[in-house]
Amino acid sequence: MAIKKVRSVTLAEWKPTKRQIKLVNEVVKSGRLTYGMYHRELEAKFAHKHGFKYCIFTNSGTAALQVAWHFLKEFYGWSDGAEVIVPSVTFVATVNMLLVNRLKPVLVDVRSDTFNIDPLLIEENISSNTVAICPVDLLGRPVDIIPIKKLAKKHLLVIVEDSCETMFVNHSYGHPVGSHADIAVYSSYLAHIISTGVGGFLCTNNKKWADDMRSMIWHGRDNYYLSIDDNEKNKKMLLETRFRFNRVGYSSRLTELEAAIGVDEIDRSQEIIEKRTINAVMLYELLFLFDEEIQLPEPTTDNAWMFFPILCKEHVNRDKLALFLERKGIQTRWIMPLTNQPVYKGLWNERDYPVADMINKKGILLGCHHFLKDRDIRYVFRCFKEYFHDKSK
Repeated sequence: MAIKKVRSVTLAEWKPTKRQIKLVNEVVKSGRLTYGMYHRELEAKFAHKHGFKYCIFTNSGTAALQVAWHFLKEFYGWSDGAEVIVPSVTFVATVNMLLVNRLKPVLVDVRSDTFNIDPLLIEENISSNTVAICPVDLLGRPVDIIPIKKLAKKHLLVIVEDSCETMFVNHSYGHPVGSHADIAVYSSYLAHIISTGVGGFLCTNNKKWADDMRSMIWHGRDNYYLSIDDNEKNKKMLLETRFRFNRVGYSSRLTELEAAIGVDEIDRSQEIIEKRTINAVMLYELLFLFDEEIQLPEPTTDNAWMFFPILCKEHVNRDKLALFLERKGIQTRWIMPLTNQPVYKGLWNERDYPVADMINKKGILLGCHHFLKDRDIRYVFRCFKEYFHDKSK
């Protein structure tokens, strides 16, 4: 007997905690929405957890990428068309922020087991015009960073690590994700590991870089005056710097409301990662029954489990399976398609990236976030069982 849809099994979800409601109410009552104590606490805690000295809370991971590339292009004097190595499977923001900065993305294919950039393919794509590598920690899985770092050192390249989908876990080498990069960017968008609704982080160990990038998210304003807390500084300097802008910048800030939510989220980060891991392991154990039909991700602990990615085997119609799941109330997505996007038509040939091509055609994302219950995961299993036991599919 076919099972009926019992509820919606979401790909991502967010529910406020009692503490978040309390903190947000305190911010509202204070009348202070601009950069303040919750920003400082959040930035300090995020930097510490990821092995960095400096962290800047901004309004999205996309904005963090935009500022990082803008700053580096300005700092190093890169010309338009300078090349940056990026993976062939990633969210479009990774490439978009290179294009808006008039940098050229050079795609390198990914590994079929991790969906992260294949370090063995990078060097053959480095040219005299290459200035940086942008590895991406996709879907919660840290990239194999050490060989990438060695290549960057050999060829004098900058590393900007796009860790928007991964945080609070270590590379297999024992260091926090992002910490080997010159600049690392993260996201706290709703669907990500922790959420502030929208939001992102810029991290670096270079104080000058941090100061300049912080200025950039404040329209390029002089760092002497960045918040009302600075009103107690030297009055003459305040008059000179409050409306002094040293560079072209953006309005990429958030309020104390988002920062207060983030403080609670980061304080619960270990609990969040543990629950996501438990859900991923449970999905793996249940769905392993269908290992002749689908390829499952390894149930590793060095994974923040933003989503649970599967690949359909050659004889399985991915689109039909996804449509069946959607009709049962189970949300799905494709695995970050990039090479086949209409907006990039003519920039590259999808056939040059066979692993990405296969993932585009066979990949499905399932939810494994920390709000899912055991009954949700068992329901997903029952739907897979119904689908694969119906030979007419």
